[in-house]
Amino acid sequence: MKIGMIGLGRMGGNMARRLMAGGHQIVAYDRDADAVATLANEGAEPATSLDDVRSKLDTPAIWWVMLPAGAITEQTIEAIATDARPGDIVIDGGNSFYKDDIRRAKRLAEHGLHYVDVGTSGGVWGKERGYCMMIGGDKETVDLLDPVFDTLAPGTGDIVRTPGRIAETADPRAEKGYIHAGPAGSGHFVKMIHNGIEYGLMQAYAEGFDILKSKNTDKLPEEERFDLNLTDIAEVWRRGSVISSWLLDLTAIALAKDGMLEQFSGSVADSGEGQWTIDAAMEQKVPANVLTASLFARYRSRIDHTFGDKVLSAMRYGFGGHVEIPQ
Repeated sequence: MKIGMIGLGRMGGNMARRLMAGGHQIVAYDRDADAVATLANEGAEPATSLDDVRSKLDTPAIWWVMLPAGAITEQTIEAIATDARPGDIVIDGGNSFYKDDIRRAKRLAEHGLHYVDVGTSGGVWGKERGYCMMIGGDKETVDLLDPVFDTLAPGTGDIVRTPGRIAETADPRAEKGYIHAGPAGSGHFVKMIHNGIEYGLMQAYAEGFDILKSKNTDKLPEEERFDLNLTDIAEVWRRGSVISSWLLDLTAIALAKDGMLEQFSGSVADSGEGQWTIDAAMEQKVPANVLTASLFARYRSRIDHTFGDKVLSAMRYGFGGHVEIPQ
């Protein structure tokens, strides 16, 4: 299929590369001309504007917007809607707020355009590992786009099938790494909760390693002080323990490079989904004690840093390339 990829940053550029490797055609556009030129050298068709993108796409045109949530995504989708023709498909693969998706889908439908929201997980590793995707939109459009999602997804790989999951009745896409979650907005809603859970998991690792590191504190009796090797602990937990995970893998990699994590400031950013998750919990009257505490811990980290905050920064750098270096 032929896709117009709008936004060629860490995620968009690598998604375009994975799609091209899978036999799809990419029309590449970014305000950074160097990013466009780089992808063009790898086989993409370059575009100099959104108008130029439209002139190079098939009918119906497929527009994939891969930009930060907020004004830039809103403005870009507005501009695409001006250039698009009835039947065209607009995909937002960033981390937009799901209520914005619902509003956009209704408005674009008035112009005969189809809107699909794709919550995308995979970070800077997605080009090789594939991307886990949670998709919202009408069934006909999502089904039409299946070859694109199938190429981007990790595939079944060597993950053992879940016991009790009945292959004959279950949606096979889930085992490949992508699902059609429901109507417009549902994809980003599921991804939003995914990111909220991510905050909680990361905070648990961060606090645990902080406790381990401080076991040598002079606040304890001397016989109770242990000088623990965090690098080895992270490594052994990766192998057969019940808390093994990719986040732990990334933590082990960071500690193996620098046991003190000196390259990280410990001032931990958030991209909004954690707060949106807590907002949803409040609207739905669902307790979310761990997720709320983990979000507040990030706020606190911008005032007072701990070693655990550096562990958080190391994980964020590992999966997403987020840079939080000492100033």
